[in-house]
Amino acid sequence: VQLQAYGGGLVQAGGSLRLSCEASGRTFGSYAIGWFRQAPGKEREIVGGVSWNGGSTWYAESVKGRFTVSRDNGKNTVYLQMNSLKPEDTAVYYCAADLFGSSWKEASEYEYWGQGTQVTVSS
Repeated sequence: VQLQAYGGGLVQAGGSLRLSCEASGRTFGSYAIGWFRQAPGKEREIVGGVSWNGGSTWYAESVKGRFTVSRDNGKNTVYLQMNSLKPEDTAVYYCAADLFGSSWKEASEYEYWGQGTQVTVSS
């Protein structure tokens, strides 16, 4: 499966952005999709994700209550809705796919990765 993340940009603190992760391939519905981010000088960290069947989602503590992951298998797309953005959310955001994944996993366990999209939150 090939993934493409887009929707990043520059936003003021307190604002919102919605990222999209679009996938190619008829097996998209078999993959959990995770969102990760990497800020300059920092390690890649998980943001959140959704299970392959959409039945469960998971989030990092730092984004709970502000970010929401959802999927539309009909459009082969997973979304990351980001509200109440903070300057510390500034990073390159990536999406990744894990076959039949259903819960939180480390980045190394994801099989496919998309290119990143830059999110910059100004104070």
